[in-house]
Amino acid sequence: MEFPEYRPRRLRKNENLRRMVRATRLSVDNLIMPLFVVPGARVRNPVASMPGVEQLSVDYLVDECKGIHDLGIPAVILFGIPENKDPAGSGAYNDHGIVQQALRALKKQVPGLLVITDVCLCEYTDHGHCGVVVDGDVDNDATLDLLVKEALSHAKAGADIVAPSDMMDGRVGVIREALDEEGFDHIPIMAYAAKFASGFYGPFRDAAESTPQFGDRRSYQMDPPNADEALREVRLDIEEGADIVMVKPALPYLDILWRVKETFGYPLAAYNVSGEYAMIKAAARNGWLDEERVVMEMLIAIRRAGADMILTYFAKDAARQLARGGR
Repeated sequence: MEFPEYRPRRLRKNENLRRMVRATRLSVDNLIMPLFVVPGARVRNPVASMPGVEQLSVDYLVDECKGIHDLGIPAVILFGIPENKDPAGSGAYNDHGIVQQALRALKKQVPGLLVITDVCLCEYTDHGHCGVVVDGDVDNDATLDLLVKEALSHAKAGADIVAPSDMMDGRVGVIREALDEEGFDHIPIMAYAAKFASGFYGPFRDAAESTPQFGDRRSYQMDPPNADEALREVRLDIEEGADIVMVKPALPYLDILWRVKETFGYPLAAYNVSGEYAMIKAAARNGWLDEERVVMEMLIAIRRAGADMILTYFAKDAARQLARGGR
């Protein structure tokens, strides 16, 4: 039997050859670590559904961020859990709120770390929805005013990037306008542009204490079958002033990542969400798969689909593995 002149296995023979022809690269520079901050001191609350993830008080958060910075991870994103919740989520835009406290501490004690803040109300409302509830549904335009207040409060406290995740129509535009008017025209917006109403968010809602007390979020988060709508959502956010756009979740929506990158060529983030994390952790603990190998394969897939930035609870593990020469 005659073989063709091109034999693909020639370039798979050893690791040095594989490294030289590797088409997609994962770097620590691609990683963003999500963190949950709570009131109090010396508080470290493990999240049962997310092994290895904890709610941290500001003092422990600072220590955690020093370690993250030392690993070379460029950025974290903060989610705050307030001491008290109310229908309007007032803790979100309180200048002395938990995220604002964390921002001031991090900017003082870990100045080299980029700090992104989640701009949403679900962690702060007593009903668990992402905005003002009127007649059993979230009122889009009434919510915009509160999101603007939250984004401005975060910017004043030192946020490097604000990331609206609420999926209200028009929120990127009003936040951009407000930031510019208040002298924060240098603050980028990372927009959760295509955020789907996914079943993969369950463990996050444990960590953020943000489970809706009635109904669900399908009237504002995207319907999973809709790919063309995702492109329209992304286009709207770019036109309104987003600097980075995001697809969430990552793994079930790799096709959306690919289409967004190919269509717009914009800086693109993907959120490797809590359910994706929890599944791998559970399978690894049962001995059903090799956690390190699967994590890197997953992150490479997200990069291959077009993501420039990956928000992942595996960020520290991946950074350590990359430092050892893993991929």
